[in-house]
Amino acid sequence: MRVSTVLPSVLMAVSLVGCHTPPAAAPADVMPDKGLDASQTGNDEAYRQIRIFTKTMMLVRQNYVDENKVSYSNLISAALKGMLQSLDPFSQYMEPSAYKELKEETQGSFGGIGIQLGFKDNALTVIAPMEDTPAFRAGILSGDRIVEINTNQTGKMDMRAVIGSLRGDPGSKVNIKILRGREFKDYALVREAIKISSVKGTRMLTPDIGYIRVTEFSLSTATALQEALDKLLTNRVKGIVLDLRNNPGGLLVSSVQVSEKFLPRGALIVSTRGRDTSRQQPPATAGGSVHYTDFPVAILINGGTASAAEIVAGALHDNKRAILVGETSFGKGSVQNVMPVEDGIAARITTARYYTPSGVCIHEKGIEPDILVPVTTEEWQKVMLMRRDIETPGSLDARDKPADFAQITDRPLDRAVDLLKGVMIFQGKK
Repeated sequence: MRVSTVLPSVLMAVSLVGCHTPPAAAPADVMPDKGLDASQTGNDEAYRQIRIFTKTMMLVRQNYVDENKVSYSNLISAALKGMLQSLDPFSQYMEPSAYKELKEETQGSFGGIGIQLGFKDNALTVIAPMEDTPAFRAGILSGDRIVEINTNQTGKMDMRAVIGSLRGDPGSKVNIKILRGREFKDYALVREAIKISSVKGTRMLTPDIGYIRVTEFSLSTATALQEALDKLLTNRVKGIVLDLRNNPGGLLVSSVQVSEKFLPRGALIVSTRGRDTSRQQPPATAGGSVHYTDFPVAILINGGTASAAEIVAGALHDNKRAILVGETSFGKGSVQNVMPVEDGIAARITTARYYTPSGVCIHEKGIEPDILVPVTTEEWQKVMLMRRDIETPGSLDARDKPADFAQITDRPLDRAVDLLKGVMIFQGKK
């Protein structure tokens, strides 16, 4: 199984078969033969580095004070984790438990607090809380920086350790401390079985304009989106708002399947570029049998829009199929391949960066909206409350509603609706 992810978001294994003696090292004052085959030079260097690694491991095995910590499996596992962690925040050596959790997540369910994380400015940052999860209900926001998990400082943890600390059995507790602006906040959260519903809130905003919110990109997202579109089409929809705010991303294939529904057949969706140009994957283009190209689309984005969600926003924008409204997206433009190794062990390796149809790499830059509508933290919290009340009637207690609840408006959504109305008038559809 190979899963390509753009993750809200790793292995070179050394095998010793039999016993091979590496070439002896040349004295320091002997220059290498200029005509030496390049591949042989590379092999010699690999042998030398493996020899250094092996010698260091044996020194640790023989001398470290705590003998219980220096088994071969512990040392090699730690070395692999460190090697991959040094590459980037998203590459990861995955032991069976971590690999199983990843497969469960991409299939739409796992145990934890419901949060997507990444590194921004070298700090562990919330890309977005997932809908209807402990983190979401507690009020954790996109952009919050997690500084402690169960009193352990996250600055000393790699991503695998972070995920391992946050995941757990339903009903168990985890304490986290976040930094929001200049204020620290403590949260005591109870883990739940997280089941992701990737498409929510489908409804008509006006007699002509429909609304669909995509919360993440999993294996089932394209199917759920098609069901939402079918529902709106029965109402003779003439324009659609696609809400990708706080969507942390997910599977690359899912973003392609979603994008192609709004693009003409053959339109470029995304291209990826890795190190080895001879093994480049062909650009992804719109396939499928259904293409909705006869109504305008507005896409809502913000700082929590990342990864696969940015692919969709970039594809529809660059193909002039959508207007982007809101705030600059997160800027996670790298692609990871999950490659099984053996016995449930896998390597998640950053193999490429993706480029929008216009050739732009948004990694660490994000996508800027056509229409900028800044939203304060306080305003966004109120919008999420209002949205929850609309999508899940009765889920909010009266005590959860602020005094001005009836006056809350979603300004980016209102602006998107106004834009679509103008486009439809211009196109003679209204």
